[in-house]
Amino acid sequence: MSNIPEKLHYATSHEWIKVEDGIGTVGITDHAQSELSDVVYVDLPKFGVTVVAGAVVAVIESVKAASDIYSPVSGEIVEVNSDLVKKPELVNQDPYNAAWLYRIRLSFPEEVNALKDAAGYKAQIGE
Repeated sequence: MSNIPEKLHYATSHEWIKVEDGIGTVGITDHAQSELSDVVYVDLPKFGVTVVAGAVVAVIESVKAASDIYSPVSGEIVEVNSDLVKKPELVNQDPYNAAWLYRIRLSFPEEVNALKDAAGYKAQIGE
């Protein structure tokens, strides 16, 4: 069973977000990384780009497949985790901490309310 942090919000497409002071840190869930298997490449969004909730913002490639990563909220990309370019395996090793993908300044903070809490996400993935 995967460890699903209580303090995060979850998209049905398996991204998580943690919001602090109007900035959201986004990554993929432990469930998503285990489905992908060994991650070999991460294509991160561009700094300064404005995205809408549900838009494809990144791609994660594994030995099994390439998967689109969707933004759980709308806003401006204010930081990307460049460590993942050299160490994509961090996605498998530490999906909720070291392997965050990007930070976004929320345009509409209320969009977070449409995401699942930990219990809702656990129910979605059958835990």
